[in-house]
Amino acid sequence: MRKLKEKILNNKKWFTRRKTGMTYVELIVVLSIFAALSTVAMFDYGKFQDNVDLKNLTSDIALKIIEAQKASIGGNISTHVSPLSNWRPAYGVYFDTNNINSTGANSKNFLYFADLNNDTFFNDVFCTPSFSTVECLDKISITRNDYISNVEILGTGCPSITNLSIAFKRPDSSAIITSGGAPMPSCIISSAKITVASPRGNRAFITIYPSGRIQIN
Repeated sequence: MRKLKEKILNNKKWFTRRKTGMTYVELIVVLSIFAALSTVAMFDYGKFQDNVDLKNLTSDIALKIIEAQKASIGGNISTHVSPLSNWRPAYGVYFDTNNINSTGANSKNFLYFADLNNDTFFNDVFCTPSFSTVECLDKISITRNDYISNVEILGTGCPSITNLSIAFKRPDSSAIITSGGAPMPSCIISSAKITVASPRGNRAFITIYPSGRIQIN
C-alpha cells in the first residue's frame, strides 16, 4: 500500500514538473504561429493603409472640384481679374497624366484655376499662382505614392485623352467637360472619369457628370 502511494505521489510530481515548462519543440511551434500571425497582420495593415490613402486622395480631388463649383455659383471674384473686366465667375480643375508637359503638371499634381478668358479650359503655359496674369490659382501636389493614372471622357464618339478640364461658369451649376482646349462636336459626353492608383495596383475613381454631380468609387 505504501509503495502504491509513493508511486502515485511520484507520478504527480513528474506531471507537475511537466506543466511548469515548455519543450524546445513546443517553443518553436508557438514562435512559428506568432510569426505567421504577425506577417498576416502586417500585410492586412498595409492593404488597409493603401485603401485609406486612395480614399483620401479621391476625396481631396472631389472636394477641389466642388470648391470650383461653389466658387463659380457664389460669384467669387478672382484676385487675377481686373475690376473693370466683364469676366463672369468661372473656375475649374485641370488634370494631365503626361509625365512632362507644357503646363508643368503631371500625374502627381492637379491644378485649380480661374477661367480668365472664358474658354472653359486651363490654357496657361506654366502654373505660377503668384502671377496675376495667369489662370492658375493653386497647384495641388500628391504627397504620398499614389498618383493620377488616367483621365477619360466617356460617351459616344469621344476620343482618348491625356488631359481633362472640369469647369463651372456662373450661374449654371453644371460641369463643362473639355480636353485639349478645343470643342469636341462629335463627342456626346455622358461623364468624365479620373482614375487614381497606388503602388500596390489598387484603383479608385472619381466620376463627374455634366449635371455637376460627382461620384466616388
